[in-house]
Amino acid sequence: MTTQNLPTTNIPDSEKRALNQRFEAIGWALFLIMLGGIGLVPNDVVPEGTWLIGVGLIMLGLNLARYLSNIPMSMSTLFLGSLALIGGIASVFGLELPIFSIALILLGLSALSKAFFAESVE
Repeated sequence: MTTQNLPTTNIPDSEKRALNQRFEAIGWALFLIMLGGIGLVPNDVVPEGTWLIGVGLIMLGLNLARYLSNIPMSMSTLFLGSLALIGGIASVFGLELPIFSIALILLGLSALSKAFFAESVE
């Protein structure tokens, strides 16, 4: 599928901002509904880490909607969503990952790659 076939490719910036705000509002609504729904289910029914999987899917889904609408994706929600999804899946399978340490390493690698691959400004 090419972006030329997408109907939202040539929308003006003001409409993109409004659409992005709508996507964010939908993301927050889904987050609150998910937390409320998980809170209604007994703890022994819902595996630990389920909420992290939900948060990760919501954040990654938000960025997918942005991408498909030709709106710049948010690297922070992409990063946090990926970490949440990985952490949640690991938790469901009984693995304890050092998420904070992994996040620090990934942030450091990101900063290092920007330093090496950034275009020089003269």
